[in-house]
Amino acid sequence: MTTRQMNRRSFLEWTGTGALAVCSVPVRASEGVRAQGSGAGDHVAGLLTPDTRPLTPETSRSNIVFILADDIGYGDFGCYGATKVKTPNVDRLAGQGLRFTDAHSPSAVCTPTRYAFMTGEYAWRKKGTGILPGIAALIVEPGRVTVPSLLKQAGYVTGIPRIGSQTGGKAALWKDDEIADTLAAKADAFIERNRSKPFFLFLSTHDIHVPRVPNPRFKGTSQAGVRGDTIHSFDWTVGQVLATLDRLKLADNTLVIVTSDNGGVLDANGPDTEHGGTPETNNGHPHNGLLRAGKGSAYEGGTRVPFIIRWPGRIKPGVSDALICHVDMLAAMAALTGQKLVDAAGPDSFNVLPALLGEKLDKPCRDHLVEHGSALAIRKGPWKLIPANPPLAAGKKNKKRAGGSDQLYNLAEDIGETTNLASEKPELVAEMSTLMEKLIADGRSAPGAKQKNDVDVRRYLGAATSQKKATSKQERR
Repeated sequence: MTTRQMNRRSFLEWTGTGALAVCSVPVRASEGVRAQGSGAGDHVAGLLTPDTRPLTPETSRSNIVFILADDIGYGDFGCYGATKVKTPNVDRLAGQGLRFTDAHSPSAVCTPTRYAFMTGEYAWRKKGTGILPGIAALIVEPGRVTVPSLLKQAGYVTGIPRIGSQTGGKAALWKDDEIADTLAAKADAFIERNRSKPFFLFLSTHDIHVPRVPNPRFKGTSQAGVRGDTIHSFDWTVGQVLATLDRLKLADNTLVIVTSDNGGVLDANGPDTEHGGTPETNNGHPHNGLLRAGKGSAYEGGTRVPFIIRWPGRIKPGVSDALICHVDMLAAMAALTGQKLVDAAGPDSFNVLPALLGEKLDKPCRDHLVEHGSALAIRKGPWKLIPANPPLAAGKKNKKRAGGSDQLYNLAEDIGETTNLASEKPELVAEMSTLMEKLIADGRSAPGAKQKNDVDVRRYLGAATSQKKATSKQERR
């Protein structure tokens, strides 16, 4: 058993009181959630505009549980093809709900994904949203509309992860093999405490991230080493939450989502292989399935993640190939609770609620997506473009970073991104490059008035050589 100082991924600070006694009314799932309004400095109340139709119990009064795994890959659950790990609780959820095959985290690493999920804005537009330490300063400015603040405006009690500066000395030390138990107990207590009110629970777990220190009862239970054992730990946590909902007879009135912050990775914990894992102990478990590369990469293994949603009586069980992203949750929750966002709120958040509900659609809720890994890649329909590394300013280091070539893949036929079609379809490369430049320049990708980026955005965020090395390293795993 090890102890260490707690970090932002691990500690939940629960808020059981203080929800606003204001309840907005719902719009239909397929309707827009944008309203005209003033600038980005508006406070929450000024960024939300209630609709005028009667409240219906099937929408905004349902509880919402959003469980975000850390470093779970596309192939890490049984319902996504895993055989060397067992995930009966997640698989049961998938069997009772809708399983998405083209869902994406907003980034291929942790902090940017969480920022984008909370705010509805791609993190690459915002300064200071790289991977942050546990003592980092606030990156979500006060007054900004976030998923929990929006739901509070609709009368929800919220329980959200503690992100940012943390203190406490020895009192702040975790026993790593007890983290899952602690978080599950906190989640269960929050649900129990707020069983008579609509609540939003954001449960952000640690488990699969290094150091991997499963509780002794999970050690050796998988066929994929210590990483597989921590997947079993995560599945147990999901099971605890589901059991609490069942025990309190809340399951039928609770929307539950299980997903991941980025693709999977078999990374080392420094020299500590016991709490990291190795290719040998992984035993051939394909943590990202058939996808290329993994966490941190611009390829599909970096951001395509499991995404399962269950809402008994409202969502018909099945499988969806709709393109969705965690950044869309702000607009989707606004639609769910009958609130409208002004242009300054959630500039990259599309209303994907119809897709989440499994509705038949004449056109997709979103037809493009910017994937944020070591490079910015652009999706449009089945096509994906990873643009060439553009030349930078003169200088020895920058000369080494220049060069590269466009990569174009048809994911409908080549999910593993093995065949680069850029040279065969130069017009499509040009079209998608233009689209990406527009989405960057406009400061937004969702419909609405143009906004300003907080930073000078470059399409390629890393060196071509670094991308090649990172990809090669991931693929060897």
